[in-house]
Amino acid sequence: MSAADASILAGLTDAQRQAVEHTEGPLLVLAAAGSGKTRVITRRVAHLVLGCGVPPWSILALTFTNKAAGEMRERIGVLLEGNERASRGLTVTTFHALCARLIRRYADRVDLGIPGDFTIYPSSDQVALVKRVIQALDMSTSNWSPRSVLSSISDAKNALMDAEAYNAQAGDYFAKQIGNIFTGYERAMREAGAVDFDDLLVLTAKMLRKHADIRRECTDRWRYLMIDEYQDTNHAQFVIASLLAGDVGMDAPEGNDQLGPNICVVGDPDQAIYGWRGADISNILDFEQQYPGAAVIPLGENFRSTAPILAAADTLIRKNQVRKHKDLFTSREGGEQVEAVLCRDERHEARLVADWLAERREESDLAWKDMAIFYRTNALSRVLEGELRDRSVPYIIARGTAFYEREEVRHALAYCRLLANNADDVSLERIVNMPARGLGKTSLEKVRVWAGDRRVQMFHALSRIGDVPGLTARASKASSAFVALFGAWSGEGTFMGAQVATTLADLVERVVKESGLERHYTDRAAVSKAESDAERVDNLGELISSAAEFEERYDPEADPALEGAGSNTPPMLALLRAWLESVALVADADEVDPEQGAVTLMTLHAAKGLEFPAVAMVGLEEGVLPHSRSHDSEAALEEERRLCFVGITRAMNRLIMTSSRYRTNRGMPERMVPSRFFDEIGSEHLAMSDQADDWADEGFEDERNEWDDPRAGQRSELPIGSLVRHPQFGVGEVLRVQAGKYGRATVRFEDVGVKTLILEYARLTVID
Repeated sequence: MSAADASILAGLTDAQRQAVEHTEGPLLVLAAAGSGKTRVITRRVAHLVLGCGVPPWSILALTFTNKAAGEMRERIGVLLEGNERASRGLTVTTFHALCARLIRRYADRVDLGIPGDFTIYPSSDQVALVKRVIQALDMSTSNWSPRSVLSSISDAKNALMDAEAYNAQAGDYFAKQIGNIFTGYERAMREAGAVDFDDLLVLTAKMLRKHADIRRECTDRWRYLMIDEYQDTNHAQFVIASLLAGDVGMDAPEGNDQLGPNICVVGDPDQAIYGWRGADISNILDFEQQYPGAAVIPLGENFRSTAPILAAADTLIRKNQVRKHKDLFTSREGGEQVEAVLCRDERHEARLVADWLAERREESDLAWKDMAIFYRTNALSRVLEGELRDRSVPYIIARGTAFYEREEVRHALAYCRLLANNADDVSLERIVNMPARGLGKTSLEKVRVWAGDRRVQMFHALSRIGDVPGLTARASKASSAFVALFGAWSGEGTFMGAQVATTLADLVERVVKESGLERHYTDRAAVSKAESDAERVDNLGELISSAAEFEERYDPEADPALEGAGSNTPPMLALLRAWLESVALVADADEVDPEQGAVTLMTLHAAKGLEFPAVAMVGLEEGVLPHSRSHDSEAALEEERRLCFVGITRAMNRLIMTSSRYRTNRGMPERMVPSRFFDEIGSEHLAMSDQADDWADEGFEDERNEWDDPRAGQRSELPIGSLVRHPQFGVGEVLRVQAGKYGRATVRFEDVGVKTLILEYARLTVID
């Protein structure tokens, strides 16, 4: 053994060294979270070159991101430093970069339908092109969102289906429409001499499968194939890897007939969390069936997390049936037990988490950048963001968008802003044709010119649409319907028989529903099947909750904005304006201290591959984590369990997991059930505490279903027949009371009629 090779093997655990030194034949490295898999891959490459004399140009290492590939190349370069020849010709790249290289190299030898100087369209160009195709088919880009359509096309391509194959199996209306768009998109791409990222995989797989001479050149060139994150490969990537390894009915490379192909895959089935975007966990689970005699080396030692954190993760993931078991352990001694806390509601949860982070900063001398908050869906970030802002805690949204900046939220807010201020042309132009209602660019330009000539606002022009010349009957009808919406919401008319909204949450919910936004995003999710589109519907519901929460805390007497509002301003309109102002102020971002950084907020999916000294996981409730969609199948539930496992194993030293007894859904508290994952981890691995009854929000202590009784000097339940005052609805008589902490009171108000109010948030005052 050379001195160089000895240094490469130095410091490796027994399992890591076995993986590095196993160089011939198929190998599966089961790399647990935090087990040093990148170290194994890079040292295995260096060992092949310096220890085994393998020519570097015969080694191909594949991963998924440019960042990961760059890190691997850099670390291998350090290991081979001083030996320029040793690293010459080494290929460490991503699947897509390799495919682009192969297509360009062989374009003149095979007919792939594209030129050798093809253009790779980025996401923005794909969206623009498919949008043109949709419009050319006289379809609405609002009802057929380009991004959602592209998601469906991507799923088909990852299954190695072209437009013709997709159309052959399209059975329902939505699939057939997607098929029509797919056909037009495919034709337009070829006419432009362009490909998208999925095409790179599809064309390469077809080329390698169809042309034995090209396949042989590749397998002769790359005799050693390594693939990172193998559990995340989709079908197209699996086919490419198998063909490059000389498998799938093909002979193994010469000189290695007995051992089989030299393919080494590294991954962890327990961290397979991307099934919703095409990743196929069976690729790694069936590796030994595909390559009989393959060696399997588990890397179970975790170098990241403390023993209590790892024990909780291991206990949870053992509940999955579809997995390859490996014993998880760590040599790190000590460590705090994982905390599991039941909170009263999402506001309590946010405050508790903010307190916990502040304590970690003080006790452990951690910077804000050392801490993270994970959640299952983006909608859960809103209340957390608000609490952190109130505490002046800097935060960033990783791989996502702050709540009030999300597309669907901005659309809904634009409707509300135009309702509050009809002169807001910016908001009007944002949503006048969102969702599509027959007011295209040509019609709007005519309205814009007419309004400009008369120096009036666009909304005024739409309200006098009959005076605008040159419009189609469809555009005129759409304009009238659009204006009628705002008249109904403001109390000057009705829409579909709806009455005037009596609470801010009711008003915002009407806007979300009657504008067509909710239906638009619901339909989009049904077409795309994408989780991101389904979350848009959840975010609209969360916006309604935001309005309800604001109204609970709103004190009209303390609002300086009302001083100049005048007596003619309707109370609901004033409340709406106050809420919109509070939302607008959220956009102000505090400067982040580069030394302290910021707390990272992210979804559990985005957290994969990262680590933080302190982690808070929120929203561990049935229907949230595990997600409600996981009830469809055991496979979906197991992926949710893996997702929870990934979140737990991101924590290095401290972890808190929270659940809320109540979570607000569209402005109404909904009773939640703690996640089954708590029971599956078990109390022996969790420091569990129920703090739901120990916390009272400021200003709410006396606003539940009990009030001070001035006649008895004691607290008593709200009596039937008593008179009460509501800050918005005025005076009313109590007709019925449903007992319980989250009980309800039915009250007949003098001005607005009978209302059923949640006592927790009613803000009722008993009148003597």
